[in-house]
Amino acid sequence: MPFSFACCAARAAAVSVLLHSPAGLLLAVGTLLGLNFPLARLARLGGVPPLLWAALISLGASAVLGAWLLLRRRPLGWDAQHARYFGVTALVSYALPNVLVLSVIPHLGSGATAMLFTLSPLLTALLSRLAGLRAPGRLEYGGIAVGFAGALLVALARGEAGRPADWLWVGLGLAVPLLLAIGNVYRSLDWPPRADATWLAVGSHGVAAALLLAACAATGAFDGLPALRALPGISALQVAAAVLMFPLFFRLQQLGGPVLLSQIGTVAAGVGVLIGAGLLGERYPAQVWWGVALIAVGIGLTVRARRDRRY
Repeated sequence: MPFSFACCAARAAAVSVLLHSPAGLLLAVGTLLGLNFPLARLARLGGVPPLLWAALISLGASAVLGAWLLLRRRPLGWDAQHARYFGVTALVSYALPNVLVLSVIPHLGSGATAMLFTLSPLLTALLSRLAGLRAPGRLEYGGIAVGFAGALLVALARGEAGRPADWLWVGLGLAVPLLLAIGNVYRSLDWPPRADATWLAVGSHGVAAALLLAACAATGAFDGLPALRALPGISALQVAAAVLMFPLFFRLQQLGGPVLLSQIGTVAAGVGVLIGAGLLGERYPAQVWWGVALIAVGIGLTVRARRDRRY
């Protein structure tokens, strides 16, 4: 019994440290996000439409986390600001980027589309400065730049990056990192007073799920439901990762701000490569591993910069 109590106390202390550490939250959220890449790949190989998979993530996370909040009977804020926050976040951060990504991949290829995501931290830093939020210091900018270079190397190694591109689709593709950056900054600017991070995750993803399900109905993605039902284990693992990730995501937004949050995609790119090599047997050229090393250095510089500014 004393040993069991000590283990529980140690776990509680570790969770408390994580919830109050922007650097720890960045690594945790980026790692959980990195799980999305191999899981989405397995779902795609199983015949699940990407739009339906995205709807599963938002619907599953909002349903499970919503049920947990109801069981705990925690007081939840519900007013005009919360409603606006849910709607704008769902549209700008989840629904529109997902639809755009699915629209441009057939025209740009997966490699070029992945490269677009590497622009999000840089655009977020620029918009944060324009919005009057805390501007990154020189070391943090250096970390962003090094991480960007690493993520770019990883993205360039994903096939089809060099194919001829239609500039109309390139323009639409550039809207993806811009929307993500706008969402990162908006969530800090319009954060409801005394808001619960888990409740913000539930509301935002509940609205996103409704929008994505409507898109599924409009595009015929529901034809993939039999394929989705044939992958219960992968689907459950994806929902579990989302349930763990989204409350931490909003907590990172609250503590770390939009610029630090924007780098979860950079962390996820490195994690996705490690999972692909370690669990899925994928083989990558040396360029990818140089990219992963640069990502690690960039994140280290960013964390160091945050710690130095804090103290």
